[in-house]
Amino acid sequence: MSDVQTLVVDDDDVDMRLDRWFRKRYPGLTHGKLEKLLRTGQVRVDGRRAKSNLRLAAGNQIRVPPLAAESASASRTKAPQPQPREADLIEAQAWVIHRDENIIAINKPAGLAVQGGTGVTRHLDGLLDGLRFGAPERPRLVHRLDKDTSGVLVLARNVKSARELTRMFRDKTLRKIYWALTVGIPTPAKGRIDAALAKRPVAGGGERVTVVEDGAQAVTYFTTLEAAGNSAAWVALLPLTGRTHQLRAHCAEILKCPIQGDRKYPAELDPPQEDGFGAGLHLHARSLSLPSMAGSGARRARLEIVAPMPAHMVQSWQHLGFERIVDGDPFAELQL
Repeated sequence: MSDVQTLVVDDDDVDMRLDRWFRKRYPGLTHGKLEKLLRTGQVRVDGRRAKSNLRLAAGNQIRVPPLAAESASASRTKAPQPQPREADLIEAQAWVIHRDENIIAINKPAGLAVQGGTGVTRHLDGLLDGLRFGAPERPRLVHRLDKDTSGVLVLARNVKSARELTRMFRDKTLRKIYWALTVGIPTPAKGRIDAALAKRPVAGGGERVTVVEDGAQAVTYFTTLEAAGNSAAWVALLPLTGRTHQLRAHCAEILKCPIQGDRKYPAELDPPQEDGFGAGLHLHARSLSLPSMAGSGARRARLEIVAPMPAHMVQSWQHLGFERIVDGDPFAELQL
């Protein structure tokens, strides 16, 4: 069925019951109807039948059938989803930076949402049919990036690799490194941030992730790779957890050096506005390191996937005169 969705559980919903996960997203879906969908196998978790009291883990993939999607709101009818244009499917293929029999990795453009939502009609999930490359099934999402964050995003090409990648994310055997341009210079130049995060309402409506004592644990390592005077820095970030807006909130609230172009977590000081800077959020998932699925055992090789920076960040790097070549892992000394 073309309206079937596969949604990925993020860290904010870890340990939530499956029925509560549905209640949060589909308030018009009754418990009785959900139980029927579970009983008939129309709702599945990681390709398997599940019960309503299942506790979810980060990276779980939940199959949501059309009936559940149409019941998302008791007060309105679900609008039909537009079909992707052929040009968009071809463009998606140009994003591929790695492909083998198990996974596909793309360099996600900044500004592209991973999944649909209110007012979002163009998203990666709607373009996955263009990334089959002859495979019998469409690739599966196993993690996400913020809409305005660019860089490495990995897709599973089959159920087995989806389960393996989900396990890697859960067990933290993947190593994700981000590059950012910060407004201001971090002091100290490198270190570890261990600051819990939670969503809180903000004036005027909406929510914002902020540092709170009773929030979910969030850990980020950082190191300054190069600085431009006292105004901006090229910073590498290694998150050990995957909380919503974790890097953006940690940079803004703990380092007091927000990421250039971040409108949700802006700088207290005026950010650089010269014409030489590129427009947009300067946060890029630069690399992803994971155990190769082709090997086995303790000596299993690792696969290193690197994504070139987007044009707006290249422009800013050139404007600031950042020329140092950064090879390898700037956090290699950390045995995590």
